[in-house]
Amino acid sequence: MTTNTVTTNKVQQTISRNKLLRVAGVGWLFDAMDVGILSFVIAALAVEWGLTPSQAGWIGSVNSIGMAVGALIFGVLADKVGRKQIFMWTLVLFSIASGLSAFTTTLSAFMALRFLVGMGLGGELPVASTLVSESVEAKERGRVVVLLESFWAAGWLIAALISYFVIPSWGWRIALLLTAIPAIYAIYLRWHLPDSPQFVVKAESKKRSVVQNVREVWSKKYVRSTLMLWVLWFTVVFSYYGMFLWLPSVMVSKGFDMITSFKYVLIMTFAQLPGYFTAAWFIEKFGRKFVLVSYLIGTAVSAFIFGNAETMVVLLTSGMFLSFFNLGAWGALYAYTPEQYPAVIRGTGAGMAAAVGRIGGIFGPLLVGFLLTAGYDIGFIFAIFCGAIIIGVVGVIFLGQETKQIQLD
Repeated sequence: MTTNTVTTNKVQQTISRNKLLRVAGVGWLFDAMDVGILSFVIAALAVEWGLTPSQAGWIGSVNSIGMAVGALIFGVLADKVGRKQIFMWTLVLFSIASGLSAFTTTLSAFMALRFLVGMGLGGELPVASTLVSESVEAKERGRVVVLLESFWAAGWLIAALISYFVIPSWGWRIALLLTAIPAIYAIYLRWHLPDSPQFVVKAESKKRSVVQNVREVWSKKYVRSTLMLWVLWFTVVFSYYGMFLWLPSVMVSKGFDMITSFKYVLIMTFAQLPGYFTAAWFIEKFGRKFVLVSYLIGTAVSAFIFGNAETMVVLLTSGMFLSFFNLGAWGALYAYTPEQYPAVIRGTGAGMAAAVGRIGGIFGPLLVGFLLTAGYDIGFIFAIFCGAIIIGVVGVIFLGQETKQIQLD
């Protein structure tokens, strides 16, 4: 093979990788936009509908219930019908349901649609990371998946901008209508997104039963990895949704008006981008375990300081570090998870781990609502999340295996 041919092949691979990252990343951005807007919508609904903290907590939790169901169902289906098909189906489901929720007038109808939104979101995220993991070379796989996750920060930024400029002037319904746009994007995906090359060549995937796949995830060969992932996903999602869905409301509780609170959360959100980019660089240099452990410890420390902050400067600074470390850890989590399993059960394994995580996402917002109603302060609540994150760190240290640049089966 000539030097020119090798160079041409590398250029083509780079173009293909960048196209996949861009196409899948935009879908990821839309996901984040919806979740981000929800945190601001909850704060607006609490005022407009007179919701109690417990009722507001249930909105976030029913979203996570849907995500748990969606991650499990669509993760399993991804090993049967392909990553691309599931990616499109979930995108359509969450965007249409989110748009319809703008027309609701009761809490029960809103929550029913948020369940469907959650199903779409819960299914799409692990499937998209699996698709990207299987489509790039081992030497850059971790970095590319973390960069995919960085689109989440862009989506949150858009959500914060929409919430800051749209909700105060035009209301939360218009903001939710904007989240229906991704349904159109699914048509583009149908023609421009290739399926995973590993799924395409693994004909045996379609012959295996769902029960077979689930059993193998818990077989002796993978039980250690599965246990580690389940603990890690539960603690990370429990703390993330407990903290971040309540950020605008926490700011309000500390004496800021709604518009000022939205502004400060927008500033905190900007810190997510360097969190992702530094994690993307470290993950191929020092490994997955290093990034997960160091960034989760940074998250725990930042959460403790944020919960006990008494001045605007400390609140804003610790909030920015919280965004920086937590979202960097999320990027590493999505890179690490698909690497624990072979292609024939990768969607099932990643989907099951994400589903367990979403159970944590159910209890996180509920716990905040319950404890606030019971009279506990934010400092105590965030200390609980800090402890949960440390449990996840211990799980990675003692059960996790380094997967940096290994070839996927």
